[in-house]
Amino acid sequence: MSEWIIGIIALIGALVTGKLLLPWLIRLKVGQHIREDGPQSHLKKTGTPTMGGLFFLIPMGIVMLTEAMVHRRIEGVLMFLGIFGFAAIGFIDDYQKVVKKQNLGLTAKQKIILQFAVGLIIVLLYAKIVGDFSVRIPFLPGKWEIGFLPFVLFSVFVCLATVNSVNLTDGLDGLSTSVTIVVLLAFYSIGVKLGVGSELRIMTIASVGSLLGFLVFNRYPARVFMGDLGSLGLGGAVFVLALLSGLQWWIPIVGCIYFAEALSVIIQVASFKTRGKRVFRMSPIHHHFELGGMTENQIVIRFSLIAILAGMIGYWAL
Repeated sequence: MSEWIIGIIALIGALVTGKLLLPWLIRLKVGQHIREDGPQSHLKKTGTPTMGGLFFLIPMGIVMLTEAMVHRRIEGVLMFLGIFGFAAIGFIDDYQKVVKKQNLGLTAKQKIILQFAVGLIIVLLYAKIVGDFSVRIPFLPGKWEIGFLPFVLFSVFVCLATVNSVNLTDGLDGLSTSVTIVVLLAFYSIGVKLGVGSELRIMTIASVGSLLGFLVFNRYPARVFMGDLGSLGLGGAVFVLALLSGLQWWIPIVGCIYFAEALSVIIQVASFKTRGKRVFRMSPIHHHFELGGMTENQIVIRFSLIAILAGMIGYWAL
């Protein structure tokens, strides 16, 4: 079956899942807690249902499991582990925040330990089964062998950086969803150029279709937020897709929005701790532009356009 047909089926699956689950989330009163020190315009979003990541995770999971069982290939297994391993961490965090009313959820240390464990399992499984310890480097030909230990350490670092960067990008209605759709399409195009297997292409397009279905509910004004359940799961999907394609170094290029969001937080924290001054009005950087007068839709559109340009650069970098 064509990957595009599967993508359409995934889109419909996300729409149906969202239609069924949204009333349930509303009845459960799993409303998002909005930071009081954040943009004041966001306070009106208090109570908007979260954990909407289920809308796209369910159809994505069905496709990954089907690929794993029907074709018996490692791609489906790793994609499933990458998405739902990190989504499980996000679920625990969301559950503590919105159900048990513990505003902070998991501590930063707990998150990193759990994320490191999931990332390490994924990378070690890949290393054991695939046995390829080489990476591609942008604008350079071929693949570069780096050895088992450097490959594992490098890949786990990329994993943690990607997952947390995608999580930071989820701060405006439709932002992380829109940017990730572009990132996945960029990886799909690069994968076609590389001649990757049909299984990987199918899972990528299924993910795009699922996110397009979710965007119907998540676009401004959002009727539901994806929560850490969704954003961490998306980060896992992006990382595993790059791992399976040998494109870990492409994440900072095609995912430059993720990189900018994370870097803005690092700069802000470092500046405040060392100089007592802030560089940005607020971090992550999408809030800086928001407080500067840009609307959420303007930021989402402009960040998505930048992501499209970055995807083109990533395609040319191969």
